[in-house]
Amino acid sequence: MRRADRLFQIVQLIRGRRLSTAAYLARRLEVSERTIYRDVAQLQHQGVPIEGEAGVGYRLGAGFELPPLMFTQDEAKSLVASVRLAQAWLDPALAREAENALGKILSVLPDAARAAAESLAIYAPAFGVEPVTRQHLQTLREAVGARRKLHIAYRDPQDKTSQRTIWPLGCFFWGKVWTLVAWCETRQDFRSFRVDRIQKLEVLEAGFRQEAGKTLADFLRQVGAPAL
Repeated sequence: MRRADRLFQIVQLIRGRRLSTAAYLARRLEVSERTIYRDVAQLQHQGVPIEGEAGVGYRLGAGFELPPLMFTQDEAKSLVASVRLAQAWLDPALAREAENALGKILSVLPDAARAAAESLAIYAPAFGVEPVTRQHLQTLREAVGARRKLHIAYRDPQDKTSQRTIWPLGCFFWGKVWTLVAWCETRQDFRSFRVDRIQKLEVLEAGFRQEAGKTLADFLRQVGAPAL
């Protein structure tokens, strides 16, 4: 990749996230962290308002805009494939929004790119997730965003049901099942719950705050997963 292209990609990646570490950028662009430090410094010198510092993370200052992007035919095909696959596994609200977003993207493509994307022969029949699980996914996603505590009745693999009050942190898809990562007040530890084993789900009025040792980032570090 030419350096000019890499600089453009760095701006795009930083623009799409609240905070991007050098390690994340290096992993995405397949270069060293030292290269990222140099490239960010070069962008800052050119007037791109990148805020932050090495070892902490970077974000893009308000008011900076890049010109609209045009997708290639292959990029448009990948978007169509991604949305079709995702719709079979997302909750109803996100599936509808994904379809709406794809429609807006396709509407601004040149005719040839749009025709190639829409004719892509990749489909995902919409029976990947049971209706109750789909509804739970939407409730869980909204609770994560609002930082609202949940009370659940959960059936474990031995068919034993327990009552838990949890802090929902994130939903993860594993190819066939969705799981919820949460901080469990009962166990005072992180727990993963299969969404299809949640028998009852209640969003509580009580919220929760980000606390050191109880965040999604803490969980990912604990299991050795890369930061999102």
